[in-house]
Amino acid sequence: MEKQEIFEKFIELIREYVKEADRLENAEMGTEIIQDLKVNSARLVDIIIKVEDTFDIEIEDDDADKIKTIGDAVEIIDSKTRVTQ
Repeated sequence: MEKQEIFEKFIELIREYVKEADRLENAEMGTEIIQDLKVNSARLVDIIIKVEDTFDIEIEDDDADKIKTIGDAVEIIDSKTRVTQ
């Protein structure tokens, strides 16, 4: 799976957790999930669980703590899905 495809899938996955959905229209790899998209930290945990289910991967706590931007999430998903392929 290409990073762009992971990015697009991740955007759709987090849409329900973003309070102002129009913020996703200009989202890019550097977009901060909590700061820019106004997702609270409890919802970030829900997002990580949904990512694990959607991509059939396991994200360890250390990796979860590194997810600050959309790009962080994409990189972790990319590295985890490459290992399982």
